[in-house]
Amino acid sequence: MDKLTHFQEELIAHCHYRMDESLRMLRISLSTLTEDEVWQKPNASLNSVGNLVLHLCGNMRQYGIASLTEMEDNRNRDIEFSTTGGYDKTGLLKQLETTVTEVKQVISATTVERFLQKQKVQGFEFSGIGNCIHLVEHLSYHTGQIAFWAKLLKNKQLGFYAGVDLNKKNVT
Repeated sequence: MDKLTHFQEELIAHCHYRMDESLRMLRISLSTLTEDEVWQKPNASLNSVGNLVLHLCGNMRQYGIASLTEMEDNRNRDIEFSTTGGYDKTGLLKQLETTVTEVKQVISATTVERFLQKQKVQGFEFSGIGNCIHLVEHLSYHTGQIAFWAKLLKNKQLGFYAGVDLNKKNVT
């Protein structure tokens, strides 16, 4: 296997892993919240968990599907933040899981040429690699916000790494 192919496979594998990790943490976070808490806003300048999940779906479709496949970008970002209900936890999670699955399929099918090609997304110019990095970090960023809100509401740890010794030292 040549180095470029190996690099591409590693990039894809780690993007998938990080997206799956965020989904795992989001499932745990959402499981602790009531239906009302999903749409509760911490204050007027912050978003509800429901808004953040809708926002993640929109962003992932824009960066991970429309851009990487060069399909039409039909995202309506304002609706992601103005929605105040209409989805229960199960529906929100299903929508996010479906979106992540589709994005992972697109990333797996992305060619080296497309990974290197630059394209405008939201007014920024990114390569396909840049889009993938954005997808992973943006999902992780909002996963952390949702986890923080769940911990704050419930005053308990979520146990993301229960049973794992996070104090182990690196081995070379």
